[in-house]
Parts: sequence; C-alpha cells; structure tokens
Amino acid sequence: MKKGLVIGKFMPIHKGHIALINFALTHCDEVTISMSFTEHDPIHREHRIGWVKEIFQGNPKISIQVVKDDFDQEELPWSERIKIWVPFVKSRYPHANVIISSEEYGPLLAKELAINHILFDPSRIRVPISATQIRENPFQCWDYIPKEVRPYFVKKICFYGPESTGKSFMAKRMAEEYHTEFVPEVAREMVSSNDFTVEDIISIGQAQTARMLEKLKDANKILFCDSDLITTQIYSHHYLKEIPLVLYEWEKQMSYALYFLFDIDTPWVQDGLRDLGNRREEMLVVFRNELERRGIAYTLVKGNWLERERIVKREVDKLLS
Repeated sequence: MKKGLVIGKFMPIHKGHIALINFALTHCDEVTISMSFTEHDPIHREHRIGWVKEIFQGNPKISIQVVKDDFDQEELPWSERIKIWVPFVKSRYPHANVIISSEEYGPLLAKELAINHILFDPSRIRVPISATQIRENPFQCWDYIPKEVRPYFVKKICFYGPESTGKSFMAKRMAEEYHTEFVPEVAREMVSSNDFTVEDIISIGQAQTARMLEKLKDANKILFCDSDLITTQIYSHHYLKEIPLVLYEWEKQMSYALYFLFDIDTPWVQDGLRDLGNRREEMLVVFRNELERRGIAYTLVKGNWLERERIVKREVDKLLS
C-alpha cells in the first residue's frame, strides 16, 4: 500500500493545499496530514485543525495529526534541517512510504528516509498562492481562500447608537452595496414590547451572537452588524437595572474592525417598540461613553442620508484597500 505523508502548517489552509492533498489522495491508498504548530503562530492551531477537519470530513483515506514544532531550526539550510526532521518523521510516522509536497524539502527528506517522493506543482502554476500572501492581504487573495476559512478573515462592522438613527436601513443598504451579508437587530424578532425579563435579554444576546456566526459563513470580506452585545447590555441596564454577566462573556467573543456611532440628527420615528424619543441626547451619551470606556475607536455618522452614506463608504473602502 502507498501510505502518503503531507506536511504543513496550513496557516491558513488554502486552495493550493487542498489541491496538493487531493493530488496525494489520487496517488496513495491513505494519506496522513501532519500539521505542525508553535505557541507563537499568528493563527492558532485550533482554528487550523478545525478547518482541515471540516474540509476533509468523512474521507476514510485521510488521517490528521497535530504535532508541536519544537525541534526545527528554520535559520539552518535545508540540508541541515532535514537531519533534524528525519528522526522525528521516523518515530511519528513510521508507516509513511511516500512524501507528497511542493516544497524544496520534499525530495531531500524522502531521500534521507529512503522512501518515495511525489512532486506537486512546485512553481505554484496551478494555484498561485501562499499562506503568507493570504495572511498579509486576505482580501486580495479572497478567491484562493476556502469557504470554511473565509469567516476567520471577514471584517465585522458595527452600526451602533440610539434608536431611530438609521442603523437598520444603513446595514441593509451597505450589504447591497458591497455584495455581502448583514446581521439584523435580532431583538426585534423576539420581543414585541419593552416589558421583558433577564431571561429574555440573555436569549436575545445568545441569538444575536448565533446570528452573527451564521452570517459570517456567507459574508463577502465584510459583515455589517445592526447591533452588538454592548447595545444589549445598555438596554438591559436601562430597562432591567441589571446586566447578566454572560453578556460580557459573549461580548469578548466578538471584535469589530469598525464602529460607526450614529448621531441623533435624524427624525425620531415611532414604530411600536421605540419609547425613548424624549431621551435621545441622554442615550447618545450612554452609547458613546460605553465605547470610550472600552477604548474602542469609532466614526461618528451624522448629516443627511447621502452624507451618512458617504462617511460609511469612505471608512469601509479604506478597510477593504
């Protein structure tokens, strides 16, 4: 039997890696994917192993191994590094009798191990990409990033501020403009009045977080969000005079590339749920203070509709470029 070995950091796994592994599967009876990591990697190993497992889930020919890279010395030439690799590979993968790679080390390692080597697209002609290029500029490399990996690189943008300031409309409008998804304010789907309980507010926070994770899967580079967990906390404190601790935990799980604080220089419109029309200035201060208390930078969105849209697009275009 041909028992193949594919070695990599997969930081992140990209379509070139996938092509390499699929190539290995056509030449081997079984394939071991060896993913190495260090404690200082720019992408945590849990993300990377999760992507590899998701992409190749259910394939009985594949075995995935995660190994700590505490033996390699990258400052050495390959001729010396290979001598360090050989005892590790022999002890960890004694069954391997074929190495499949696109790298310089492949044939050198195979020769030292006295096993076969199969070379795949060493010039990166089929899939002209590297993990380093993706990490440095994921948006320019978007087409080479698998759908399972893209959510990691999506930039989340939060439209934030008091009620009746145009956040919902702007989220939908910008999602259309940039051909991507938006996350609505889920609370509006769950409550019909402002008479709710702590259990209700926890359910709202949980649902808002879950909706964002769901939308991330289909987002195109950026994701517009018409609420966040800080907003949930603000309304919890306003109406219930308490904030469940779990809302802070969920807040820590979500970071945003941009915050837009929407000013109150718009007409207040009653929609059956809003009831703070006479306290708009007070609520704007509350919203702004929560950002400043956390040290979160923000862009103030004000003016007429065209001016507001121009402000948002200017900052989003900077992010994309």
